[in-house]
Amino acid sequence: MRYLESLLTERDSQILADLERFRALSTRLVQRLHFPAGPHGLHATAPTATRLANRVLLRLEAHGFIARIDRRVGGPLRGSAATVWHLAATGERLVRARRGEAGRRRFMTPSRDFLAHTLAVAEFAVTVKEAELGTVLDVLELDTEPSCWRPFQSALGVVTLKPDLFLVVANSDVEAHVFVEIDRGTEHLPAVLKKCRTYQQYRQSGIEQARSSVFPAVLWITPDAERARKLRTAIRRETDLPVDLFSICAEADALPALQSFLSITH
Repeated sequence: MRYLESLLTERDSQILADLERFRALSTRLVQRLHFPAGPHGLHATAPTATRLANRVLLRLEAHGFIARIDRRVGGPLRGSAATVWHLAATGERLVRARRGEAGRRRFMTPSRDFLAHTLAVAEFAVTVKEAELGTVLDVLELDTEPSCWRPFQSALGVVTLKPDLFLVVANSDVEAHVFVEIDRGTEHLPAVLKKCRTYQQYRQSGIEQARSSVFPAVLWITPDAERARKLRTAIRRETDLPVDLFSICAEADALPALQSFLSITH
């Protein structure tokens, strides 16, 4: 294990940690996280930063720390920027050993839909981190699955609420707690409404309020404005769902929607 450690720089270790945290990242997402470009970044242009990121990722691949996911997901990226990576056996063993854990998780090639959702969650998380780099807001917590899950006791037994992300963001005046749900438009609305009811049940349990004195807002991020409209309408029609608990926006408006919570006292 000491030899493996000697092969890694501090940035390499951070990349491995993020691959475990997000489960999968494209080269472009790794670049945005660890090789930032532009006025607030380390590199002048995104192409230069992407080339450097790709060089590091290829070295980590050669040492067996990471591996490519052999499945393409639709999107504007082409070439090496679109390559999707996950922790390989050596990388996962090292990350777990650092925590004193034995064994490793068995990797199974994810379905196209699962991978697309995983990358969409990571995309929003990276956008939030970039906003912090640009001093738009401060990110106090950013928890991914499964650390953001919330088990609780319901009338039917133990239920686990499974947000895609949990965020605590702040500016100089306000701190906002937010559960994030990335909706890609593939779930039928009844399934989405069922998830909304789980949020309401969890709020009624009082567990979150006892821990942090507030119940987080729930931000649903949809692919487009039409899906946002349909989801908003469906929630309003359900008399048992409190409209004020849920905010719905299209993907293009996700960061402004998150920032809007910082103008509200929670």
